[in-house]
Amino acid sequence: MASGPSEQAVLEALRGVMDPELHKDLVTLGMAKNVQVSEAGVVSLGVTLTTPACPLRETIEKDVRAAVGKLPGVTAVEVKFDAAVPEGKRMQDKASIPGVKNLIAVGSGKGGVGKTTVAVNLAIALKNMGASVGLLDADVYGPNVPVMLGTNEQPRALDERTIIPVQAYGVKMISMGLLSPGDKPLVWRGPMLHSVIQQFLRSVRWGELDYLIVDLPPGTGDVQLSLIQTAPVSGAVIVTTPSVVALADVRKAVEMFRQVNVEILGVVENMSYFACPHCQGRIDVFGNGEGERMAQEFGVPFLGAIEIDPQIRIGGDTGKPVASLGEDAPGARSMYGMARSVAARLSVVNLSASAPLVQIL
Repeated sequence: MASGPSEQAVLEALRGVMDPELHKDLVTLGMAKNVQVSEAGVVSLGVTLTTPACPLRETIEKDVRAAVGKLPGVTAVEVKFDAAVPEGKRMQDKASIPGVKNLIAVGSGKGGVGKTTVAVNLAIALKNMGASVGLLDADVYGPNVPVMLGTNEQPRALDERTIIPVQAYGVKMISMGLLSPGDKPLVWRGPMLHSVIQQFLRSVRWGELDYLIVDLPPGTGDVQLSLIQTAPVSGAVIVTTPSVVALADVRKAVEMFRQVNVEILGVVENMSYFACPHCQGRIDVFGNGEGERMAQEFGVPFLGAIEIDPQIRIGGDTGKPVASLGEDAPGARSMYGMARSVAARLSVVNLSASAPLVQIL
């Protein structure tokens, strides 16, 4: 009868398996667990990823099988995965949002770059990959999230301090577009904006969320400052297009977040290119590679390029975002790739001892 290795020997082997992004071994990170060895030499273990959207799961599994499989007496390796999203760093004098592990702000320097499209599809993609997700539409003057999610359901108020969010595609959502539907514009000043953002953050019963995505209005105005000054923002995603005009305004958004010590998770280049359906050639409608060059200039990650695809526009107009159609749907693959990059980057920020803490303004 074969004699398998000891559980301690398996753990020692796993100390040689590094997380490709965190650059620490699985044992030190606490990701390896429940190691068992049968008399027949079958090793079974669990690996807890830092996000269900981990882009390097297959790499980790391959490395685990290779490291454990080399041990004398091992006849087979069985690996089971689960995920536990780490909580964002505590921020001095900024009250946490009950149940919310991470708050991700999605912003842009200017309008018209598809920021809301990115935020909506980011939320749905993360949800479809196994995370619990909420979406806060903080664009009070132009709340387009309800249209893109295909809902006009009004949220319920249990009392003056408790609001039940609407759900669409498994994502919990709140928006001024649900509370003040129609074409009547809101004419509000700074203090009123601050009040509604605080209500959305703290009066909504979000429940247990891995990620709360906040779709900010374009620019660097009152809503952005209200959020940053009072909420524990885990990181910011900057959306741009390849055009030089859009990139000029991205600099302002990046500098705003940096001045208030909010970690910039990276840059997403939306409307990056168009793939011709006839010749399959790539057409750079608004330029080429400027978003990636901007990310390099500021020393932040490039989180992905979103192509120009008619289905992305149709999905937003009809309330059926491409991410809701599955990763293999036209226009969806780049959205899922971007979501994996955002989740992975946030995990690195949360688990890195060298990541800067957000300080009080």
